[in-house]
Amino acid sequence: MKAAVWYGRRDIRVEEFPDPPPPGENEVKIKVSWCGICGTDLEEYLYGPLYIPVDEPNPLTGRKAPMILGHEFVGTVVEVGPGVTGFKVGDVVTPDTLIHCGECYWCKRHQVHHCENLAILGLMTDGGFAEYVNAPTYMCFHLPAGVSPEVAVLAEPASVAVRANRLARTSFGDSVAVIGAGTIGLLCLQTAFLSGASQVYVLEIDSSRREVASQMGATKVFDPLAVDPVEAIKDHTGGRGVDVVLEAGGNAKTIAMAPKLACKRGRVVLLTLHNEPVPINFFPLVCDEIELIGSFSHIYDEDFAAAVTLLGDGRINAEPLITGRIGLDDIVEKGLEELIAHKSDNLKILVSPQME
Repeated sequence: MKAAVWYGRRDIRVEEFPDPPPPGENEVKIKVSWCGICGTDLEEYLYGPLYIPVDEPNPLTGRKAPMILGHEFVGTVVEVGPGVTGFKVGDVVTPDTLIHCGECYWCKRHQVHHCENLAILGLMTDGGFAEYVNAPTYMCFHLPAGVSPEVAVLAEPASVAVRANRLARTSFGDSVAVIGAGTIGLLCLQTAFLSGASQVYVLEIDSSRREVASQMGATKVFDPLAVDPVEAIKDHTGGRGVDVVLEAGGNAKTIAMAPKLACKRGRVVLLTLHNEPVPINFFPLVCDEIELIGSFSHIYDEDFAAAVTLLGDGRINAEPLITGRIGLDDIVEKGLEELIAHKSDNLKILVSPQME
């Protein structure tokens, strides 16, 4: 089969790769329709290996590089393994990304995203930038009637936003500030309203992304280069600050700023994976009893399942986030390199192994 294979930093090759084996116990084989390029894929291309095992195989999957990337995908079941129930050939499904062992302390507490042997499709085993991929059935969700496969690709990033609002305890009447209007930030905007927020403010430096945030119903959108974002938020909240801050900007400045936007006893949720020290003044955090909360990925039958439902009934509008559709042969030039060169013009680029 044809696949986009990661060999090393800036070394992704579209080439013939062995087909997945017949699906094992409680697995299905999926013919991939669409797979989204995630920020993690871009980071592996630019700076990897970050998560891809190179020297030693992943203990759960037994795999190491070279590896097929891609963990946001939708496809059709073409083969079912032994013991499979609830899925048949012809079903259109979108799989979750996280593979867990089921045996460790965290798995037994159903905190599977903290699994001590965690693996991720497209990073620790072959993923969706290929014609075919195998996935465990517990990870797979049927597409709701009427939702397109392209829209369903956004289930994985939407589940990240669902979890962030779940951990933030966003509730009726809350005011929320979202930092960053990339794919995750715009999904956080929508899921904050769905969680009951009455006002959602968005901070974003890019004008085109600010426009999308406005179209999606943001209460007010600020350019943090044009106004003091802390003062702007306080001006719109009676000097109080917001109940919830969702940090999706992912750099030291936005992370350090996030607690300053919160009111007393507010909650600040950090969604991004930033691996450098960030200076934060803890004095107001302590005195104002502000919570600083990390939010990592999602849980398949809680957050991912909710995201599929919300996309399926249209309460999450994903179509404006799709800014490109390309074939697998073009993944490097028109996908990864396009995202690097024209970041402000793109949110989510979808890749199809079925497109010429």
